[in-house]
Amino acid sequence: MSEFRQIRVPEDLCAAAESKFGNGFGSVDELVAFLLQELMRGDTVSLDRAEQEAVEQRLRDLGYM
Repeated sequence: MSEFRQIRVPEDLCAAAESKFGNGFGSVDELVAFLLQELMRGDTVSLDRAEQEAVEQRLRDLGYM
């Protein structure tokens, strides 16, 4: 079994993530682990500039950035 580390995430952000993604993940910990695994994958598709800006804007709208 892997060892775990603690991270600090604002309470309002955790609550928003639980509300939005609670059905797909058992906890915010599972959501964060999934997102980090996806970001670490080497075979991710590169986004063009417009796609990257759209993703960043969506994350800002959701309160993640």
